[in-house]
Amino acid sequence: MTGSVTVRVMSPEEIAAQSGGQTAFLVWPQRGSVFAERAMRLRQLASGHPMGDYLRAMSALAQAQQRQLDRLGVPELPAADALANAANLATPPLPATDFEPPQVWREIARALAAELMPALPEAGQLTLRSLAGADDAFLDTQADALLHGVAAGVDLGAAPVIGAALQVVWTGACLALKDSAWPVPSAAIHLTEAGRCPCCGSRPTASITQSGGESLGQRYLHCSLCNLRWYMQRSRCAHCGDSAQISFHSLDRADSTESDGARAAQAAIQAECCDACNRYLKIVHTDRDPFVEPVADDLASVTLDLLVGETGKLRHGMNFMLLFAEADGPPPDPGAR
Repeated sequence: MTGSVTVRVMSPEEIAAQSGGQTAFLVWPQRGSVFAERAMRLRQLASGHPMGDYLRAMSALAQAQQRQLDRLGVPELPAADALANAANLATPPLPATDFEPPQVWREIARALAAELMPALPEAGQLTLRSLAGADDAFLDTQADALLHGVAAGVDLGAAPVIGAALQVVWTGACLALKDSAWPVPSAAIHLTEAGRCPCCGSRPTASITQSGGESLGQRYLHCSLCNLRWYMQRSRCAHCGDSAQISFHSLDRADSTESDGARAAQAAIQAECCDACNRYLKIVHTDRDPFVEPVADDLASVTLDLLVGETGKLRHGMNFMLLFAEADGPPPDPGAR
């Protein structure tokens, strides 16, 4: 079941006042822990979960991603004038559909397939064995489809590993961007209005509310590709920007004695649904569960996707660990609606 309720949230002005007026527009991934924390959360969620075996496999994949990121050198970024031009045009400096990732990404994909193999049953190992020996043309074709949001021709068995390799190199590039000449936060402020990642233009996986520090109570969208988080006002649709037709849905136990609305209001994981554009994006709350991680909890709550999908809503978020049949298609110009 799903429960729904209209929940009052603080306005941006109220939240800013409580946090001293300091709102960070970007929250950068942490090189030493971004994938390791995901792996740990996936292991935690796997216990007693109907998808436990798959969550444990994805935990092993995330841990392998962390090892690859730890070994990854500093990638070459666009020249300073190109970064400045991207900022002036309010376009992503490392666009998923245009930026050429380091060629090492293919070797990372093959290495991830080899590392993950022991964690899967024989049927899954056959796919990974093939992927570990795949040629560059196959990998490039699959990566191009994933980065453009095209479902046709995607090998669903190989997609999580190929997506994982792309995440490693884009996360590395994102971290390099942090120390570059990219004008922050002015560019980020404009780019976040488009509902796409200000670094790479990708869709978010989910959003997360902060429970501490200078961003107390603020909502950030978490990029599905480069792991950057960017600020967006609460109760505002990440797809179309509407704020008047938002409702929240959450999973509800069949034997619950509480009202659906009360459970929905307190759920750590919710689907933020927009009737204006018929899309939804999950939101996870650290004040209700301090261990939530957007990618891991999005994957573990796939039942919520199925139930919300029955209402006709389409998913705005993207998770490389589990692709859905309906895709939004190629990312639009991040500077336009």
